Amino acid sequence: MNCNMSTQKETDIFRDTPVRLLGYANEIGEAFRPLVKKLWVHASYGVAITYVAADTFDKSRKTYKRPFPDDIIRKSEVAKVAVDTVVWQGLASVIIPGFTINRVCAGTLYLLKKTTKWPKITRKWTATAVGIACIPLIVSPIDHGVHQLMDSSVRKWLGIPCYADHKSGQE
Repeated sequence: MNCNMSTQKETDIFRDTPVRLLGYANEIGEAFRPLVKKLWVHASYGVAITYVAADTFDKSRKTYKRPFPDDIIRKSEVAKVAVDTVVWQGLASVIIPGFTINRVCAGTLYLLKKTTKWPKITRKWTATAVGIACIPLIVSPIDHGVHQLMDSSVRKWLGIPCYADHKSGQE
């Protein structure tokens, strides 16, 4: 298999529908970090990680159900899909956007502290609002960037189709 291999075209509920936004629960937690206890931020990561696990399970199960010449090949293909999914989702749903929103909110708090005389609670609510407002703006660029990164690295190493080829049905 290589990045030019054709795969089925179908809607991926975990990546191509609003369900994808569940993977961004931790960004809500990061946006509210200035206002809530760390327990709630950690809980938001629990939701995002559960989403990652559900997508990984779903894709692995679908791969397992496909016909293969033998169980060794089946297990190998399931493992490849599981690795691809958990790495992609880990980067695109948890690590990169969580870091991004964390830094946006921290930067906003810093700038507001240095440039305004607003009360601390107003600065915190403003940073939270800025963080939440940024979430819809970062989803597509991060997803696209992670696909490019995965297509040029992990997917080549695993010998599985590139996402761009999967979406377009190219041979």
